[in-house]
Amino acid sequence: MEFRVMGPVEVRCDDRAEVLSGRLQRTLLGVLLARANQPVPVDVLTDALWGDQPGPRAPQKLQLHVHRLRGLLDTPDRLSFGETGYRLRAGQDEVDAGRFDALVKTGTATSEREPQRAIESLRAALALWRGEPFADVEVPVLADWARRLAERRLTAVEALYEAELACGLHEAVLGELTDLVREHPLRERLHELLMTGLYRAGRRSEALEAYRAARHALVSELGLEPGPELRELQRRILADDLPEPGPEPSADRRDVPAQLPVDVRGFVGREAELAELDGLPATVVITTLAGTAGVGKTALAVHWAHRVRARFTDGQLYVDLRGYGPDEPVSPADALAGFLRALGLDGAAIPEDLDERAARFRTLVDQRRILILLDNARTVDQVRPLLPAGSSCRTVVTSRDSLAGLVARYGAHRIDLDRLPAADAVELLHDLLGARADAEPEAVGALAERCARLPLALRIAAELVRSRPGQAIRELAGELADRQDALDLLAADDDPHTAVRAVFSWSYQRLDPAVARLFRLLGVHHGHDVDAHAMAAMAGSGLRETRRALDVLVRAHLVDQPSAGRYQPHDLLRAYAAELAEATDDATGRAAALTRLCDYYVGTASAAMDLIAPHEAKRRPKVASPGSESPVFGSYDAAFGWLDRERANLLATTQHGEPDHVVNVSDTVWRYLHIGGYRDDAFALHTRALHAAQALGDLAAEANARRVLGVAAHRVGLNVQAIDHLERALALYQQVGDQSLLAVTLSNLGAVTRRHGNLSDAADLIRRALALHEELGDKSQQAAATNNYALILHALGRYDEAFGLLEQSLAIARDNGDRNVEITVLCGMSEINTELGRAHQALDYARLALSVAQDAGHRPFQGTAIRMIGIALREGGEHEEAISHLDTALHIARTAGDTAQLIPALNGLAATHTSAGNPAKALSLYLEALTVEDGPRIFLENAHTYAGIGDAHAALGEHDQAAEHWQRALTIYRRLGTPQADVVAAKLAVSPSSTDGASRDCAPPRCG
Repeated sequence: MEFRVMGPVEVRCDDRAEVLSGRLQRTLLGVLLARANQPVPVDVLTDALWGDQPGPRAPQKLQLHVHRLRGLLDTPDRLSFGETGYRLRAGQDEVDAGRFDALVKTGTATSEREPQRAIESLRAALALWRGEPFADVEVPVLADWARRLAERRLTAVEALYEAELACGLHEAVLGELTDLVREHPLRERLHELLMTGLYRAGRRSEALEAYRAARHALVSELGLEPGPELRELQRRILADDLPEPGPEPSADRRDVPAQLPVDVRGFVGREAELAELDGLPATVVITTLAGTAGVGKTALAVHWAHRVRARFTDGQLYVDLRGYGPDEPVSPADALAGFLRALGLDGAAIPEDLDERAARFRTLVDQRRILILLDNARTVDQVRPLLPAGSSCRTVVTSRDSLAGLVARYGAHRIDLDRLPAADAVELLHDLLGARADAEPEAVGALAERCARLPLALRIAAELVRSRPGQAIRELAGELADRQDALDLLAADDDPHTAVRAVFSWSYQRLDPAVARLFRLLGVHHGHDVDAHAMAAMAGSGLRETRRALDVLVRAHLVDQPSAGRYQPHDLLRAYAAELAEATDDATGRAAALTRLCDYYVGTASAAMDLIAPHEAKRRPKVASPGSESPVFGSYDAAFGWLDRERANLLATTQHGEPDHVVNVSDTVWRYLHIGGYRDDAFALHTRALHAAQALGDLAAEANARRVLGVAAHRVGLNVQAIDHLERALALYQQVGDQSLLAVTLSNLGAVTRRHGNLSDAADLIRRALALHEELGDKSQQAAATNNYALILHALGRYDEAFGLLEQSLAIARDNGDRNVEITVLCGMSEINTELGRAHQALDYARLALSVAQDAGHRPFQGTAIRMIGIALREGGEHEEAISHLDTALHIARTAGDTAQLIPALNGLAATHTSAGNPAKALSLYLEALTVEDGPRIFLENAHTYAGIGDAHAALGEHDQAAEHWQRALTIYRRLGTPQADVVAAKLAVSPSSTDGASRDCAPPRCG
């Protein structure tokens, strides 16, 4: 037996809802449950049912209602009568409020030490909540219990989000917290949680703005300043002194994505579909939700995903494939790039080929419990590469298409969604409209049918009803019927039931002109989600005015808020907005809005880059200031965070903007894309910029595009392409007479040539670069070239000269704020100290490099610094700690996909295993290093690999194999002219394979 009071009062027996005959019977049951297992006096029941006018037959009527209620119970003796009144017997687990209290108690008790367990308990508790307690019963005797339950629910919500923040799920809960703060502006704990989540998501300025909003609400409503906890939190955010939650995650839990959109508020119905999803056997790993536009496929998928996400302990992945929106659908390659990045791969590690990406994705999710939600798919081909291979993951796909190929080939289970049943559509309107719906039940039913029983249309219609309190629902329903005949139908798949343009129009026509214009501009914007700053730029209006307009659109359900501060219309509404814009606004006006948007994005990006790479400010294009109301970046992290959030929108403008805009974006953000490892975006943008420059006949712009394409190609080991682009860039810079960038390109070409194994030519190129910098008096660009030349001297064994150049380079880099060069130089200083046997000094430089890399958010460079820490520890004899650091460095190198880092990481870890007495393990790592790149192996790290393989074989007593690999290493060392040649030659001279009985106790060269 189950009793429900958290929502409408219900009785359920064997999963069947019993019908309570009316308000009096629901009131009787509610009062008895409020004092379950205790006698309730007759006069208390009589007063609850009939108030102060019970009438002369009240006792007999009460007996009749008790008799009817007994008939609904599993056993009549549950409700008994004694001397002091009626008593209803019910266990705590039989009443939803009792189960709710028990789950909340468990959740709050475990939130600090076991936040994941707390999340599961609190989510289960909140899932019991179906609406306001005793929603269909209004009697004073139940009011206190209802208020206590509502307060308990808010406490549970706060505890839930505190636990989720403790688990690092800040991105997943920000949207929900924003909604709750809007609903409960005077609840300080919710403001604290929102501020904490925003700060941990790298959105410090928004966290401080949230504090200002909280203070304004408290002062204006209560006349009180925020409490000490909220003020202390603001102080710590200002000081960047807010600790991260909990202990550092273990290596196998580092990359746990939590990408689900915000759960649907006021979700109604679909109980059969939810039960079907819950009841699917473990062998069904793919489920498709198919149905027409606006029928609620995404809402159902997201709602179910939130209900079960605790079962998927390794995370949740989500992508909107945009199969039916006005923009181009998301390609499988781009979707996979996003998934791989969420799973921990840096951009450079993401394979170029679609099949390779799919294979890497299947490898990463194998044996992991991950929920994958592929939303709004258009075709089977769009979905197929995104499917995992094993049975540990669950994939849910939503589409307007039936996707029969997934069923036939992969055994997917398809659930077809029809429009909401009439009862559910009416229930949704009742939930949204409250008492007004109760007063006009027939009109509510008519309105549901006018909206084709589509959830999207129902929510918009309900908001219009609420916005016109003086008008009857039946009048509005009639008005909609008239409009529906007069307007064209927005139909999908020729199904007249998907006609929702009339509902959209009904809502749109009541918008103020400025708000209506902003809605139309959402159809002009080519990105996905957008913030208020960008929309203000498009509209040419103030930020406050724009935010107010967006809030109106959100309340009208014409725009969603997928996360805090972001706005996104449903694809049907975006299409409708685009259609309105074309019909209402002239082409000149639309083009001007896009121009303002492009100017805003590139101007704000340039301001962000001034913090990220201040030393390159003079080389960036001169673009208009984004204006006084644009985001203000108080730190490197804030600037980088903005670029991460707006990257997709910024790059989308280059697909539709003028050629000079494309060139400006490429020249502005290339360094950010390089640091972040956004390889696909970098190649796409810079190639687009190359074509734009050629179309403009702008030789300088073409040279810039080729230079950054060369750097991007070098990063991923495409050295032939890199050299081609850089050599063409050199010729163009010579042609246009840009000596400064000619010098930069010479240094870049020297770095690629050094990696290709030609130290002499590389040294010539970099010396030319340094001479040009000196001639121009251009100190700001000398740091990188000086560092590149020091690397060559280091390779040649000229350690003192190399160290002196590194000191010069470090000073210049610090003066310029060039963190990339600073990290590289510090790692080089550590390596030279290691070569010279100064392990303590090497460790100091490496740890300083790691600190700078962490501050800069440069993960590949963090791996380099950690590798140097490991090598310094090995040289100091601390093998166990050295192996731990080198394992971490190898993990970062693999996820970064940068061969320039991966081979040294493998070599360093292998050499440490040999030194620690495990040469067999070392051999497997060295052999992996040999497979990293194809083609001739003539550069220095390959020689170190061969030398290390020789050392490992020698340690195993396999002297012939040792001599063979030492000889290969010696050939390369001699060709390069490096000092390791003498060390390896000495080993060969005393090797038992060439001299019987000779000692092989020879120290290995320092090449790890």
